Amino acid sequence: MSSDLMDALKTLAREKNIDEFDMIDKLQQQLAATYRRIMELDNDTRVVLDTETGRIYVYELVPVGGTEEEPILEERDITPKDVSRIAAQAAKGVITQMIRDVEKDRIFDEYSDRIGESVTGIVQQSDSRYTLIKLREGVEALLPPSEQPPNERYDHNQRIKAYIIEVRKTSNEPSVVVSRTHPGLIRRLFELEVPEIYDGIVEIKSVAREPGMRSKIAVSSREPSLDPVGACVGPKGSRVRMIVGELRGERIDVVPWSDNPSEYVANALSPAKVARVQVDLETHTATVMVPNDQLSLAIGKEGQNARLAAKLTGWRIDIKSLAQAGASGQVSTATGELDSATADEDGRCVSVTSTGLRCRNRSIKGSRFCRIHEGDSDA
Repeated sequence: MSSDLMDALKTLAREKNIDEFDMIDKLQQQLAATYRRIMELDNDTRVVLDTETGRIYVYELVPVGGTEEEPILEERDITPKDVSRIAAQAAKGVITQMIRDVEKDRIFDEYSDRIGESVTGIVQQSDSRYTLIKLREGVEALLPPSEQPPNERYDHNQRIKAYIIEVRKTSNEPSVVVSRTHPGLIRRLFELEVPEIYDGIVEIKSVAREPGMRSKIAVSSREPSLDPVGACVGPKGSRVRMIVGELRGERIDVVPWSDNPSEYVANALSPAKVARVQVDLETHTATVMVPNDQLSLAIGKEGQNARLAAKLTGWRIDIKSLAQAGASGQVSTATGELDSATADEDGRCVSVTSTGLRCRNRSIKGSRFCRIHEGDSDA
């Protein structure tokens, strides 16, 4: 190996941010294994590379005494005449592998700091085993089947967004694992589409998701004059429509968050209309009463609406129609009045109209009824 080639290796090490001494050490180890193989030696070999002149010396380590556990070795110079040619080939392989290792570490460091972020990539390959997504030149992400919504199929060169859930080192390439089912993807998509969320004016308090089917998000505003739901939905639904499109038609309910559990649970059951919510703090259960014609909507197909509302709020939700509540004594079937034992202090009239809807008027101070239904207390 000439001094010119040695200088070139040192320069390459600096350019690729490779430790020069580590490079030389690995090159010597590689050369030692190579010479032992091609020279068909029974004993170990050692290679010394003069970093100034580029000269290479090959030594055979011959046992001359001692014990099997601690042998005494003698170094015999067996440097072949064509040592430089073999060394040049070995150096190329060592440098190539070290460059790969350095790039692999860089990718790991870059993406391990981005766990929990969304990324955009191009589908490279997709089958029943896995989907590969190209994030940038030399970087691919793995989208496992377990992280794919059941309704999604991916085409070659299709552009999609995904959520980084894991970055791990493997023997070949660092594996960036992404998800299309994680609730965090909903958050990131809304951040991209809703400037008020990105700026911190509107906050996503909670997300509940059944991937590919339906999601609910609860939002609040730090500015009292700003409607957080309207900001997320956008003019004529434009903002939420972009997110629904990215998620292949997954339905999204945006509801206002509230620190009042009764109000929060009622909002979470949207689009169903709720007549009353009674909360039990000890069991963390919310008993919800809805107009008779709203029961199926509140529960949802196969219980989906109620299930998502429970996930969103963190409350166990028990839904009853007003007829069922009346049968259990929670609502007076004679007057349509909510039973006082289940009434909370929300300031609304407790009377239930003939249509099954609770009166929306404010109650009179000192009474549980509004001015219209004040006489109902004598019924």
